[in-house]
Amino acid sequence: MNETVTVRGFIGNEVRTITTDKGLPISSFRLASTPRRFDRERGEWVDGETNWFTVTCFRALAQNVRTTVSKGDPVLVTGRLKVRQWANDTGQRGTSVEIDADGVGHDLTFGTGSFIRLGGQPADSASGWGTAGAGLTPTEDAADLADSDARDPGPDAAAGAGHGSSPEVSPGGDEELAGAETVDAPF
Repeated sequence: MNETVTVRGFIGNEVRTITTDKGLPISSFRLASTPRRFDRERGEWVDGETNWFTVTCFRALAQNVRTTVSKGDPVLVTGRLKVRQWANDTGQRGTSVEIDADGVGHDLTFGTGSFIRLGGQPADSASGWGTAGAGLTPTEDAADLADSDARDPGPDAAAGAGHGSSPEVSPGGDEELAGAETVDAPF
C-alpha cells in the first residue's frame, strides 16, 4: 500500500531526530488520531478508537518538524501511507501503520501560528512564492537557523495580547497587528 493520506491528530511523543552517515536528517514521531461522532441517543459527541501512526520526515521537513512541533501539539500530516507486518525476537507479531510525510503543519483549529521562512529562500518569479527547500541544505542545523524566540509567545501572552489576540482595526479600516512589522506580500 502506498496511498497518499492526510491525518489530523495530536503528537504522542517528543520528536526524535537522527542524522545518517551521509548527513540526511530524519525525524519521527507518533501521531494519535481519534475520530469523533455525534451520538443522537445521548445527545453528545463521543470518541471512537484512537488510531496510532508512526510519522517519518526527511531532509528539510525533518529539521523543521524538529524545531516546530512537540508532544501534545495538534497537527495535520500529509504523506504516503504504509502498513507493515512485524515480528520481534520473542516471536510477538503485529502491524504498524506508518506515514512517510510530505508535509506537517499545526492544526489551526486549536490555536494560531506564524510562519518563518528560513534562510534567504528566493521567490519563484512565475508565481511569486518561495521555492521549497531553497537555502537549506541537509547538513545545516535548523535549530541554528530558527529564531530562538519563534516558539515563545512573549511576555504579553498572559495578558491576552500577542498569540490568539484579535487584529486591531485602524480608523481607515485596514487590519494591522499591534506592534507588527509590515512586510510586502508576493501577491
